[in-house]
Amino acid sequence: MLRVVDLYKSFGGIQALAGVTFEVEARSITGLIGPNGSGKSTCFNVISGFYTKDRGQIYFKGKEIGNLQPFEIASLGIGRTFQIAQAPEKMTVVENLLLAPRGQTGERVFNVFFKNGKIQEETKQHLEKIENVLNLVQLQHLRNEYAGNLSGGQRKLLSLARILLFDPDLILLDEPTAGVNPTLINDLMVAINRLRDERGKTILLVEHNMKVISAICDKVVVLDSGIKIAEGTPKEIQNNEKVLEAYLSGSSKKQMSHEDT
Repeated sequence: MLRVVDLYKSFGGIQALAGVTFEVEARSITGLIGPNGSGKSTCFNVISGFYTKDRGQIYFKGKEIGNLQPFEIASLGIGRTFQIAQAPEKMTVVENLLLAPRGQTGERVFNVFFKNGKIQEETKQHLEKIENVLNLVQLQHLRNEYAGNLSGGQRKLLSLARILLFDPDLILLDEPTAGVNPTLINDLMVAINRLRDERGKTILLVEHNMKVISAICDKVVVLDSGIKIAEGTPKEIQNNEKVLEAYLSGSSKKQMSHEDT
């Protein structure tokens, strides 16, 4: 589904990515982990077109996408969330979600005047899908709440719901459980698993919660200082000496112990 080959990205004199290579198999959940500053978010931003790569290749379903704009990459079937979830604050949860589906008839001004019946029928269908997605992400009780009144965790869930309605083939999740109430994390993990098992989605996620990584990922890729240092199953990664050294050295020691306790 996704192949990243010898990817490089620098900011001034700082090398954020240095020859990163990995693959994401179709209908799988792959975790991208590493200490703070390891290049995880930079890698996400390059894959989704928000940063321009210095060199290397990125293939989605065999097509090279490394030089495309974000909207072009999204149109091919890649959707992503962000660490800080944004949403139009003066719109309700349902109104936000009505913006998400691709290829809506009402997006063209001409159709607003001449295809009103089709637009209404589409809206009805979208509302039905929205109810299913709201149940999936546990936001159904907030369907009429303004997005500006949601907590940080609830905005993360709303962001995930928007991606589900956008219906991409590959979903990039940037720290999906950060800021989410611990009681909802298990529900979120179940939802992510169902996306793979029931909807055939492929997922690449950056996540600091190692319990989440161990519970839902088929494969884990580990970055440190912009370099891939390990790749394997969650169990293999947990016992990898290079990974343990990366997390337990210097300032990462405090971070790792805090996150895993």
